[in-house]
Amino acid sequence: MKAKHYLFPVIAVLIWAINTIVSKMAVGVIDPAAISFYRWLLAGVLLALVFARPVWKQRSVVKPYLGKLFVLGMLGMVMYQCLAYIAAQTTTATNMGILASMMPLLAVGLSVLVLKEAPTVGGVFGGIVSLLGLGYLLSHGDPAALLAHGAAVGDALMLLACLSYAGYGVLLKRWKIPMNNWHSLLIQVWCAVPVLFVYYLSQSAPPVTSAGLPLVLFAGIPASIIAPFLWMHGLAKLGPSRATTLMNLLPVFTVIIAMLFLGETLHSYDVIGGGVTLLGVLMVQTLKRPLRRAQA
Repeated sequence: MKAKHYLFPVIAVLIWAINTIVSKMAVGVIDPAAISFYRWLLAGVLLALVFARPVWKQRSVVKPYLGKLFVLGMLGMVMYQCLAYIAAQTTTATNMGILASMMPLLAVGLSVLVLKEAPTVGGVFGGIVSLLGLGYLLSHGDPAALLAHGAAVGDALMLLACLSYAGYGVLLKRWKIPMNNWHSLLIQVWCAVPVLFVYYLSQSAPPVTSAGLPLVLFAGIPASIIAPFLWMHGLAKLGPSRATTLMNLLPVFTVIIAMLFLGETLHSYDVIGGGVTLLGVLMVQTLKRPLRRAQA
């Protein structure tokens, strides 16, 4: 496997890590409803310029799947993004990056429930390890406090956002919609944009200031178009298993960038809790032997 094939997906992960920082930078600069709406409106317009004609020509193929594409748009573009932007107001970019690393684990859990896939050794024991690490992280090193007071609002919302995106991935796998990835993405975005517009209006249509415009541009172009292109290229060259493992770089990149550009401090509970969480995710990704076989 040529090393150059790893470059594109690694850059994609780096862009998504920067986008987590952008979400934090947006706090107090642009309303979550505004960046959510304008980000996907911009991405939708740009995607339409390239793919609208071929999608229209295949409308008879698209029509039976519109309901499923709408659900995917709600999970991936509405719930995940809106919850993440709201979460950023009350949690750190460091926590957001570490929590995002839980998505593969959440996807495995949902796959067992939704796709009826057999539990694996890594899925069970890696899940336990990750939850222990997550509890240590969210409690700031004091698990008893987490049991007594619960997680911070921002952390809970980010975890819910990750669950939403994990559901997006699981349903995408289950439904196996016979469409080009870009065509599917275009329709999902345009299913999401009207809903995001209603959300935007419900918040009194907050304006985009000159300070917020670069954040919208980054979220709408590199994070929504360039990174998916690079990631799809990586999937084609490396295969899903190798490419997905590279997502473990997301919390690492996010923490480094947050320290350099946001001045966030890396605490011992971040290192210990995040490290244990990531170890559990690695176990999920590598220990794929069915659990029942292990018990036999």
